[in-house]
Amino acid sequence: MKAIILVGGEATRLRPLTLNTPKAMVPVLNRPFLEHVIQHLIEHGIRDIILTLGNLAKPIENYFGDGNQFGIGLAYAVEDTPLGTAGAVRNAIGHLDEAFFVLNGDIFTDLNLKDMFHFHRERKAKVTIALTRVEDPTSYGLIETTAQGKVTRFLEKPGPSEITTNMINAGTYIIEPDVLDYIPERTSFSFERQLFPQLLDQGEPVYAYPSSVYWIDIGTPEKYLKLHRDLLSGKSNRYSPHSSDAVATGEGCRIHPTAQIAGPIFMGNDCTVEAEAKLTGPIVIGSGCTIAEGATIKDSLLWHNVSIGQKARVKGSIIASNCRLEANSWVNNGSVLGDNVTVTCGYKLKPSSRIRPGETVG
Repeated sequence: MKAIILVGGEATRLRPLTLNTPKAMVPVLNRPFLEHVIQHLIEHGIRDIILTLGNLAKPIENYFGDGNQFGIGLAYAVEDTPLGTAGAVRNAIGHLDEAFFVLNGDIFTDLNLKDMFHFHRERKAKVTIALTRVEDPTSYGLIETTAQGKVTRFLEKPGPSEITTNMINAGTYIIEPDVLDYIPERTSFSFERQLFPQLLDQGEPVYAYPSSVYWIDIGTPEKYLKLHRDLLSGKSNRYSPHSSDAVATGEGCRIHPTAQIAGPIFMGNDCTVEAEAKLTGPIVIGSGCTIAEGATIKDSLLWHNVSIGQKARVKGSIIASNCRLEANSWVNNGSVLGDNVTVTCGYKLKPSSRIRPGETVG
């Protein structure tokens, strides 16, 4: 089978991290998020993959190339103007001649794709939509079904009084190729608001495949950080820490004997942790980072080549690549720093700060 991954969005909710970096390339356990999605497809026997691209396409193309090094065949469908979720797939019609998967490019899930495809074939569906259960469905799209799984109604972003189920659209679909005839060419068109309701109106068999496996949408900094917490605590079967307090370090790391390290921690290659530094997990640290003497890091995510100065503090925050926190500076309580940010000596960021790439604060 083939799969299309939708990675052309502007990722406005994840800014400032995505001002210079495509959402597909934000690191998860120090590898691009999209690489994890591709690996999930490979594990289910899918090696023919199309990426729909728009904003910041070049970094993705430069990293993945033709897919050869990852053991896949990779093609690209680039949008000149935003085409929406369904329009982006219609734009790749030249690659599609059989039933295919569509995956939203900001979903991390343990979904069993082989079982979902068996479900799709068994019911002779034109479209099958994966469902997942959430506590608060008001930010998502509800899907009502019969007991056999046939979809009867779609409701996007319902108000509290409209909620009839907590099963939502999980952003993974199987689509038969003739469904593409319903999508207009070179037009912005949505699966959720236009195509799927139209198929119901036309009496086409649309089914929903419910699943209780791990699922998260990484579209906001809070959820992106939560994904790392979940992975380090073993909530997904895509990463298995050795223990709840495991400390995994890459090659060439230098950790001073007096540093205090409490996992779970995932550390890349060539990192330095100096004397009396205190690291309390869950923490993910990218390659080439330096944690200076007496610095404190807790429950945070550092990208690559980050420098944390003497007695600086980081808590519950995300620090993008090539940032520099000078001595005695503080970054905590949900702050997010874009790449190449400098926080000057002794400066304390306000909680939940959002700092654009390249800025100096303090």
